[in-house]
Amino acid sequence: MRNPENIFALAELKPDYLGLIFYPLSKRFVGDLDKSVLGVLPKSIKLTGVFVDESLENVLEIVQKFNLSAIQLHGSESVEYCRELKRELTRTSPFIEIEIWKAFGISSSFDFETLNSFQNNVDSFLFDTKTVEHGGSGISFDWRVLSECKLDKPFFLSGGISPENIQEVFNLNHKQLLGVDLNSKFEIEPGLKDIDSLQSAFDIIRK
Repeated sequence: MRNPENIFALAELKPDYLGLIFYPLSKRFVGDLDKSVLGVLPKSIKLTGVFVDESLENVLEIVQKFNLSAIQLHGSESVEYCRELKRELTRTSPFIEIEIWKAFGISSSFDFETLNSFQNNVDSFLFDTKTVEHGGSGISFDWRVLSECKLDKPFFLSGGISPENIQEVFNLNHKQLLGVDLNSKFEIEPGLKDIDSLQSAFDIIRK
């Protein structure tokens, strides 16, 4: 999200999270969004910053500037990076619980056992379609591979979720599925959400 009017319209739907992409190479890069726009949103909406291989210093600075409640790491960040980020967040914001999500691109050959070392250093995983663009491709992966995920950590499902297939999400019946990331298939153009389409999706989810 980056358009103020679009942000306000989305806020009326009361999403749990609202994403801001701080990856300059993304076509959804937040740009020069005035942080005061975000300050009037309901406190129930958790502002989520999306980063790709960003320095810890910059992440921490942006967290403070935009008052983020969650951080999505969508690059090749290591276990050590996640551990240090969690440590620094505890030190710099000791009275605020800031979530850390680690995103992974999923293919048919993905080995979920490789996530074991991350479990104690993140709050959630996000499973997206494996591409070179770090998400936002609008392409779904084969959700059936999620049956191989036996981890005790919750995850968000991303990658090509659309008005046409959102009902299929409920067929997964995975106990660790925490939420869905509604992005490119609910856009008029990159960074501009189709509010009517999202309203319909929210109605399906909340039923």
